[in-house]
Amino acid sequence: MTETTLDTSDLDRHMGVPVMQATLREPLRNNDIRRWAQAMHYPNLLHYDPDYAAASRWGQLVAPLSFTIAMDDGHGTSPSCVGAIPNSHLLFGGDEWWFYGPRILDGDVVTNERIPFDYVVKNTSLGPTCFQRGDTTYISKAGERIALQRSTTIRYDVDNAHKQKAMDQTEDPLWSDAALVDLEAQKVRFIESIRALGHGKRLASSVKEGDAIVTNVIGPHSLPSFTTEWRAFPFTTWFGARRDFWSVDQFAEAGYVEDFRGHEGDPVMERFNPELTDGAYYGPSRGHLHPSWARKIGMPRGYGYGASMGAWIIDYLCAWAGEWGFVSHVKAQYRNPAFTGDATFLNGVVTSIREQGDKAIAAVSVEMTTQTGQVMAKAVGEVELPIS
Repeated sequence: MTETTLDTSDLDRHMGVPVMQATLREPLRNNDIRRWAQAMHYPNLLHYDPDYAAASRWGQLVAPLSFTIAMDDGHGTSPSCVGAIPNSHLLFGGDEWWFYGPRILDGDVVTNERIPFDYVVKNTSLGPTCFQRGDTTYISKAGERIALQRSTTIRYDVDNAHKQKAMDQTEDPLWSDAALVDLEAQKVRFIESIRALGHGKRLASSVKEGDAIVTNVIGPHSLPSFTTEWRAFPFTTWFGARRDFWSVDQFAEAGYVEDFRGHEGDPVMERFNPELTDGAYYGPSRGHLHPSWARKIGMPRGYGYGASMGAWIIDYLCAWAGEWGFVSHVKAQYRNPAFTGDATFLNGVVTSIREQGDKAIAAVSVEMTTQTGQVMAKAVGEVELPIS
């Protein structure tokens, strides 16, 4: 079997060169926060129940930390997919987050700075594969850094993916009624763990190395659930973002296969026929929600968003940290997408805990798997916990 060589010769000229941002047109609103929590399947009352949130340390609804990524027009990946790789497509390969403290609230305006970081080519099940990284810094209207996201994309030759038959299970798995009942029971246990802590503190003295975090279950995934996730990003709404820098040739310049080019995000076409600019229907994002298009790029069926996988991990850690804890750092590697019909299981364990000044730092390892045990992602997080 002969593999096509991956041509990354165009990437070098982009490294370290800032990428233009697309700002949202209006300040964030509480319903944007609610929509995000709903789409990410995150049943934490802080993010959608105003009465509960009023009794919290913030006194109002507060956005989940994971919502930070919704303040960008490209899931935070724009600086990690610049430059042309002919006949290519991409998947999310991972994210590393540093959170600095400021929280996103109703009425906030968030801007960002985006810079391509580096890239390397390795051999994978998709053939020669480019792992490319870029940094997005999220900044509040007060000029404070909210977070830094270092995103990794996996860019691969589409023909190689088909030759490798890397992902050929095109049918959704079937679930028995009993299995579905068990999934719902596990979801309830996760909800109960959040409610049990409530507005209270998870003190460092109550945590020890080896402690397991209650399992969370998301799914079974479906095209409607993936669509809900996509629609939670404000930039997917018609005229939700300003994209003055957009170029009609940008997807061709990036090397996308011809069928997946189009007008996704095109501000000129958005004014004339906005449906053509919507990634749910046309353009590079359509493979997520259209199985026939997914198979054109080597995916067996509809598949979810790497941004959602990252959000699930961050939300999982935040749920355990509680209102008075803080997730300061997360590094996640994505190994397999979420496919329709599969469920996602998140399991975490405390690997160490140490005191640092007036707080403690708990290191938590998280593994994300399917119902068959296939690893979807692995992550490590640092969680600040109060000592008193």
